[in-house]
Amino acid sequence: MWTKYLVVFIGAMLVDVVPFPFPPAFTVMIFLQIRYDLNIWLVIVIGVAGSILGRFILTLYIPKLSGRIFNKAKNEDVQFLGDKLKQKGWKSQLAILTYSLLPLPTTPLFLASGMAKMKPLYIIPAFTIGKFASDTAAVFMGDYAAKNTAELIHGVVSWKSILGLVLGLVLIFALLFIDWRTLLQKKKFQLKFDIWNKKSKEQSRA
Repeated sequence: MWTKYLVVFIGAMLVDVVPFPFPPAFTVMIFLQIRYDLNIWLVIVIGVAGSILGRFILTLYIPKLSGRIFNKAKNEDVQFLGDKLKQKGWKSQLAILTYSLLPLPTTPLFLASGMAKMKPLYIIPAFTIGKFASDTAAVFMGDYAAKNTAELIHGVVSWKSILGLVLGLVLIFALLFIDWRTLLQKKKFQLKFDIWNKKSKEQSRA
């Protein structure tokens, strides 16, 4: 039986360790809870723990990955954004908590914090509270609404999940291509598409 809970942990971790929007971890939790008739509270606690570990790992490897993929100017731009967020103190913590409560992919949040080289402990606590609350609500609603696995799978690929994926991609686009330094310092909206590390391009061609 505990093997199935381990699958919950690993499944939630895997969908939250990648640097692009995947279906939310709670969809994995709902599916496995219904499929194997698991204890709902254990699924929530174990699933959220796996999700947090996945996000923690994401923040650790993203700085190295972004240094290879994006040019110096883009990395400094996102680091500037991160510094601005840290200056907000409790307001930024409240923003992280609020964002984690919304039905939006949290990938852009951790992608930004990782590229900005923010310490995981700065973002994880507020995320944990929001994640536990939102996933608890989602799993209980899924348990109540899903009468069988087929209906659950249909719900996972509904317009809501597609909209969440699209919004996640839009947020990542905004993070990468908006010139945040110009926007915050000069109040001028500007897009920059030349953000890639030319060395990595040359190495991939070689």
